[in-house]
Amino acid sequence: MKSTIVAVSVATVWTKPESPVDTDRAALTAPVDLRGWLGSLTVEDKLDFYNRNAIQTQALFGTRVEVLEERGDWASILIPDQSSKKDERGYPGWVPTAQLAAWSDAYAIQPGQSAVLVAAPHARLYDSQQQAGIELAYLTRLPLLEEETDWVKVATPLGDAYLRREDVQIVTAGERIKDIQAANAGEAIVAHGKQFLGLPYLWGGMSSYGYDCSGFAYNMHRSVGIEIPRDASDQATAGQKVEKEDLLPGDLLFFAYEEGKGRVHHVGIYMGNGEMIHSPDSRGAIEIVQLSGYKLQHEHSISRRYWQD
Repeated sequence: MKSTIVAVSVATVWTKPESPVDTDRAALTAPVDLRGWLGSLTVEDKLDFYNRNAIQTQALFGTRVEVLEERGDWASILIPDQSSKKDERGYPGWVPTAQLAAWSDAYAIQPGQSAVLVAAPHARLYDSQQQAGIELAYLTRLPLLEEETDWVKVATPLGDAYLRREDVQIVTAGERIKDIQAANAGEAIVAHGKQFLGLPYLWGGMSSYGYDCSGFAYNMHRSVGIEIPRDASDQATAGQKVEKEDLLPGDLLFFAYEEGKGRVHHVGIYMGNGEMIHSPDSRGAIEIVQLSGYKLQHEHSISRRYWQD
């Protein structure tokens, strides 16, 4: 395997090199045009990602990925940060080689090291002359080089660059991320999720340009420094099992076919007061629903908690 790093704001990870179609060209370039791509898609195009099993997941700028094989302009990769039963080494798929750069130890963030986390829904990257560069997604994480009053300097695969201090949070790698406005991590997971209300669903989505159901759960946990599996079916088998009467905000609710007895196919985040926030499907957007009367109410199979007080 060869270590590389994602060098575009969001790299979409495809099932195979043949998966993208003509309408996906903007998602394959470097730099990538996520807004242009997603803005051009119809509901039918989005549904087709699921029907064709075209997209596996996504990876943010600065994410380390391992290349298993190169085929023409494509690379078969694993994403160690996204755990999956598909491959114990990391989430598998294919990305254009143009969206990757060579790995350097300068990009590594060791436990205990200070890192810069994009805390705004999106943030612009700037060069040393304060010229605007690419736009980054929420929770993009980069090594901290220098902290100034209004700026932070970071190491990136495009060279040393700057982010506005107001758009980021300085965190310590390997430690939980505190939200002083939330009573506990579960409340923080819910609060962070609410800022994305109305964001359209994207099959395989793992960024603030569009989440799928499990991608939304994964990233809202990551926003408080908790790593959970990537897919709903894996998320449903780990963490602490929670009975219905013990549910607290931040717990995960899983839904399965055959009235909860079959395969897990959906996950949402419990908010308290019988409500759930989730990214529903390709026809919808992140929303809050009442569990009583919700169309999948009878498919609720299990609940899990990954956070602690």
